Parts: sequence; structure tokens; C-alpha cells
Amino acid sequence: MSSTRVLALSGGVGGAKLALGLQRMLAPGALTVVANTGDDFEHLGLSISPDVDTILYTLSGRANPETGWGRAEETWHFMTELEHLGGETWFRLGDRDLALHVERTRRLHAGERPTSIVRDFATRLGVQSRVIPMSDDPVRTMLETDAGWLAFQEYFVRRKCAPGVTAIHYEGAQYARPPTDLVEALATDYFSAVVICPSNPFLSIDPVLAIPGWRAALHETRTPVIAVSPIIAAAAVKGPTAKLMRELGLDVSAAEIASHYEDLLDGFIIDTSDSHLSERLEMPVHVTPTLMLSLQDKEALATAVLKFAASLSGNTCMRRAYR
Repeated sequence: MSSTRVLALSGGVGGAKLALGLQRMLAPGALTVVANTGDDFEHLGLSISPDVDTILYTLSGRANPETGWGRAEETWHFMTELEHLGGETWFRLGDRDLALHVERTRRLHAGERPTSIVRDFATRLGVQSRVIPMSDDPVRTMLETDAGWLAFQEYFVRRKCAPGVTAIHYEGAQYARPPTDLVEALATDYFSAVVICPSNPFLSIDPVLAIPGWRAALHETRTPVIAVSPIIAAAAVKGPTAKLMRELGLDVSAAEIASHYEDLLDGFIIDTSDSHLSERLEMPVHVTPTLMLSLQDKEALATAVLKFAASLSGNTCMRRAYR
């Protein structure tokens, strides 16, 4: 697969797992990961970008293997001292992780673009793939809940996803612009496939798709676009995806995820436990194990994704034909 180039859309832990598998199966530099930045926020005077950093740490082999986020071999002296001083400790920043946030904040204040900062971080961390924020313009995921409107990190970390959600809004998305070079590449045959990773569709992928330029580019590209379902046997592997779907009145199933992305997809990947759903989907479906517990699982799913995408590349107008 030395000539294969892939563009992946990803959130944090779940998406980063597949991104790691893809990076290992592709030639160095052949993978471009577009990271959700709807989760970004200001905390303790610092600019925090959780999904970007999870991807960077995962692809560089520095992620905490137990949590999937944060740094491996982390220490917590800063948080301990902050607690003693009466500071806010609900969002935990490890000592190693803190250095990245401090440096990002300094460079942003100096006028550097997020895309440039992340590119440099990836190089310094030894990441073999391109990692690019979904936009240099700010987009913030906001949730309407039974406790009022909450910013994403307030809902996800501080309140541990407890409030019921009635609506989600991506503040600023209508004014944001995607990276010009990626939009231009999608209009050509530069990429062999676009992969929507098994991240939370509503909290990790929809912030990307809420940016008009991204949705238009993905809808118009002749490159095969496929998605991997984050739902396995009517449950989410991790995080609040299933809870959100129930609260929003949606069926918790891989078929519902396919319907959610339907206008963009040329193909969909579901787990073997959901094979019975393939007959309900009006698009090409590939059935394969999608649970990624080991490095071998990540590589196997990445291989299946690449082979499936290659099988669709002969008909680049498939979704226009069956819609």
C-alpha cells in the first residue's frame, strides 16, 4: 500500500486507535488525520486541545495505555500543589502534558496559527503522519441539557455526562473554514480514501461536518468515503455515544450511524456482531471485527478499512448512483 494516501477524520481515544492502525499499515507520511477541535477550551489560562493531543500522543507512542488519553508515565505534582492552593482540579493536567499546553498557549498568543503549532508538535514528537486541526477558526461544541447550556468539557469532564442532552450546537462553525490545501486535495485524486473513524458522531465528527467547507468538500469528492461504526451490538465501546443517542430519540444501532452519515458515504463498516444489519443499509457494507483492544486489533481493522476502500475506488460516484 505504498501509494495509498488516506485522510481520516477523528476525535479522541476511539478515533486515535484506528488512526494508529492506519499509520502502521501505510507508508510514512501517507496518513493525514483531521482532528476535532470542538472540544478545545481555555482552562487555568491555558489553551487546551484534548482531541488533537490524544491523537499526537497516540501516534507518537506516548499515550497512557490504560486510559488512551494523557501521557504515559505521567506525574501529578502540579495538580497536587494546585489543590493545596484551592485551585480548580476537575480537569486534570499532568506534569508532562502541561508543558505542551503552556507552549501552545505561548505560541497562540504570539499570533501563530493552530495548524502550524500542531504540525511542529507532531514533528518534535516523531509522529509519522500529518495531524491537522479541523480549522484554524474557533468552533465550540455546546450542549443544551436539563441543567442548561453547557460547554463540552463542563458536560463531559466536570459533570461526567450526567445531564440529559436535548440539543447540540457547534458555536462558530458557520464562520469557520477548513484547511485550503486539504479541500483542494479532495477535489483531485490525491487521496485514495477518506475514513470517518469510530469516534462519537455527535461530539467528535459532527463539529467537523458542521463547517460548511468540510461537508461540501466531502460530499463532492470522488474519493471513496467510508465510516466505521462506533456502535457495536447496540452499545458504545466507550463514552456517552449511546446515552446521547437515546436522549436525542435515536435508535442505538450501527444502522442509525449509517443513516446519520448517509449523504457522505460510499461504504460503511460494521462489527461482526451487527452483521444482520447489513441487509437494511442501502450502501456497500463490510463486516469485520471492529473492537480494538490490542495493537493487532488496530492493525487488522486498518487493513480491512484500506481493502474495503480500495474495492470501492472503481466507482467513485456510487453514492450519487444509489441516492
